[in-house]
Amino acid sequence: MTADHLVLAGGGHSHALMLRRWAMRPQLRPAGLITLINRHSTTLYSGMVPGLIAGHYRHSEIAIDLRRLTDRAGVALIIAEITAVEAHHNRLLLAKRPPIHFQRISFDVGAETFNKGPYLEPSQAALAMAIKPLEPALAWLEQQDSQVLLNDSTPLTVIGAGLAGVEVALALRQRWPKRPLNLQAHHGQPRPALKQALSRAAIVVVPSGTPLSGPALLCTGSQAPAWLATSGFPVDSFGRVRTTKTLQVINHPHCFAVGDCAVIDKAQRPAAGVWAVQAAKPLAQNLERLSRRQPTRPWQPQQLALQILGGQLSSGRFTAWAFWGNLIIGPHPWLWYWKEAIDRRFMGSFNELQSMSGVLKRQESMACRGCAAKLAEKPLNNALKQAGLGALGQQPEDAALIASTSSGDSLLQSVDGFPALISDPWLNGRLTTLHACSDLWASGAHVISAQAVITLPKVSSELQQELLVQTLKGIQSTLEPQGAKLIGGHTLEARSIPPQPINLGIQLTLSVNGKVASGRVPWSKGKLQSGDVLLLSRPIGSGVIFAAAMAGEAHPEDLDAALAQMTISQHNLLTALRSLEERHKGMQAIHACTDITGFGLLGHLGEMLSASNHQRHRAGLQPLRLLLEAAAIPSLQGALLLLKAGYSSTLAPANRRNWHLLNPSINGEPAPIEIALNDVTPGSEHHQALLELMVDPQTCGPLLLACSTKIASELLRDGPWQRIGQVQSM
Repeated sequence: MTADHLVLAGGGHSHALMLRRWAMRPQLRPAGLITLINRHSTTLYSGMVPGLIAGHYRHSEIAIDLRRLTDRAGVALIIAEITAVEAHHNRLLLAKRPPIHFQRISFDVGAETFNKGPYLEPSQAALAMAIKPLEPALAWLEQQDSQVLLNDSTPLTVIGAGLAGVEVALALRQRWPKRPLNLQAHHGQPRPALKQALSRAAIVVVPSGTPLSGPALLCTGSQAPAWLATSGFPVDSFGRVRTTKTLQVINHPHCFAVGDCAVIDKAQRPAAGVWAVQAAKPLAQNLERLSRRQPTRPWQPQQLALQILGGQLSSGRFTAWAFWGNLIIGPHPWLWYWKEAIDRRFMGSFNELQSMSGVLKRQESMACRGCAAKLAEKPLNNALKQAGLGALGQQPEDAALIASTSSGDSLLQSVDGFPALISDPWLNGRLTTLHACSDLWASGAHVISAQAVITLPKVSSELQQELLVQTLKGIQSTLEPQGAKLIGGHTLEARSIPPQPINLGIQLTLSVNGKVASGRVPWSKGKLQSGDVLLLSRPIGSGVIFAAAMAGEAHPEDLDAALAQMTISQHNLLTALRSLEERHKGMQAIHACTDITGFGLLGHLGEMLSASNHQRHRAGLQPLRLLLEAAAIPSLQGALLLLKAGYSSTLAPANRRNWHLLNPSINGEPAPIEIALNDVTPGSEHHQALLELMVDPQTCGPLLLACSTKIASELLRDGPWQRIGQVQSM
């Protein structure tokens, strides 16, 4: 068995700390491909969650950015839901995407709250939300916030009076100062030292099984995710995977397990973040030893763990208790400040990665990927002209008309591709295919087939096979919903040194074929008409978000939002537009269309305007100009803030040459493209950010179309379209 592919299942504390270790000391990182799989791009530090519930912390203050962490550690990241593991076949099953094969795997997938059954009657189970997983519980609490604003007299009950339940109850009191709160407890709970604090906070302790008169939050202990128990691994009564002291799963030496989902068979400890943190180093060392073909070593966790429970009392004073077995210290404010210092130091250790000079990427490797890797417009056009491909009268179109069938259908073809944008090969295959299909959609053609050229990094054949399967499945996930097929292609092996992570060495190019049905005309860029309305199908700003992400400066939620938009296929928009044409027989509903990609909004608007005016000049018609509405140009979440902070894609400087389109001619003629600023102050920071947004290169960008006012009103009413301007005669 080789160590070609190590999968880290889950982004728990042990894995996060192990990744930090490899980011700071890359020479320790095991050889081969390492992939972290987690359901979210961030993982929450559990020690600060009560403070988040209380409103003492912001979400960003307790969230570990897994994208930044994996990037610094040279580890691939896949955001997906794990549904099962087939240990004997070395496969991890994921929701809505192909399985991942591995040679070794480590589980740190956290825990879930016990099933509701033992604690609630079936009729009341619908009222309760489990505290774990944390993300759905936090979203549920935000919904409760809205209800409290309308009526804060409905009681909420915390079920479970262990330390976690008491801490959550005290945090909820800070969140909702006047809402009735109950704590449902078994006999003898909570500990006497905590009852007085609960009483002062007006939290009523009620016996277990008391009927609910409102919503409830379950803090009733934890169990491992159910899919682990069905994996064939040995598990305890809580579903936790049983391991040896080397953290290897019993009878499965290629599998490791740590944190709340695991238990050392001969050193059992309750689930607690303290042991998860302490397990990080021995886990990392054993994985490193196996990579060097050295034997693993046992780890003996400490018998007891110090637990600090703290919060803000009704008086506004912070206090805390310390628990060491049966010993209780406090309450005392200094314990709170100690806990606060420990927690902030823990989170600060991850933020340090952002400024670590030893792991920052070399300047040449900071070049943007995706469509931002496109050649700049000026050298491209000059090369085409020198090659005899840019003669007068040849206007650029998104796709080429290659033939007409005997039935009158028009066949079109386009080609596109780029270096891997992200380290997830399946998602990268999907994004690249969506981007390539966009040229056909912009021509009004339905995609029917594609061929792919895939360049793989020079690694082991087993890894190449896995990367190829994931990429091909990603391509198919885009083609199949359109009724299109992947009909062939070619594979190559790169001759350069593979990057870290290896997945970023994949390059994908697709030749995509489409069809326009008989009786319909392919759309072009060059048929703008005076009075046309310009419509954009989705926000822009992906270039700057990914550029900032490479520098470790993009907010995780902004990158998540960008990817969520980019992974949505726009082929349904094409279907809707063609249906619109059917309803308006006898008139051409869409006058011109393109997609916004590497040259940015301004560059592609310039292409449409230039092509249209060239045709109008030949026909003796008056030239056109465009009037854009600055405030109407939609941007992705966080894009304008990043542009204001000075971030930009590496293709943006070349795209800025298109700013000349905004300047009047030396003869006093108005600018080809004018921006109506309205409330935007010329020369202001916001104005400059808008100019930068217009030249930001897009991957999986929007469609841009021109149509009559009548057609635009229908599209604005029924679809996602945003009006950004209009076409005028010069």
